[in-house]
Amino acid sequence: MSPMSPTASRPGLCNCLAIRKAARHVSQFYDQCLAPTGLRVTQFSILARLHRLGPRTITELAADLVSDRTTMGRNIGPLEREGLVAVGADPRDRRRRAVSITGPGTERLQAAQERWTEAQARFERAYGGPEALELRHLLAGVVAVDLDAPAAHPPRQRRPSAVR
Repeated sequence: MSPMSPTASRPGLCNCLAIRKAARHVSQFYDQCLAPTGLRVTQFSILARLHRLGPRTITELAADLVSDRTTMGRNIGPLEREGLVAVGADPRDRRRRAVSITGPGTERLQAAQERWTEAQARFERAYGGPEALELRHLLAGVVAVDLDAPAAHPPRQRRPSAVR
């Protein structure tokens, strides 16, 4: 039996829990801001990606939003029922099925854009603009790191802080 690491013996130091708590806290805030539009932040993100990138398979959307295919499929369902997205043949490969944003989906996205922009501004006022930018960079680094790679890598260099 291996000895417990210092992190494992102190749950307050759990990286996963800290990230999940922060994600839930921020997601609840954005959901509250977007509520009058009838969209949740996850749905807003899907519509925004489809609007920007064009039709995508569920697998492509899931990979882009760092989700699994099953969860993405569950998130697409309500959007499809509301007519905000359509699922049909992929214009890039007719053998595949792809999700695309519809006219009503684009209208809903545009209506939600103002509330999302306000949520962004409120978050940055509360947390700090430079700190929010640094946080996004740090979190992008977390997403980019290969957590399955051998641990023999030297520690990553931390970006210089813009707020020090």
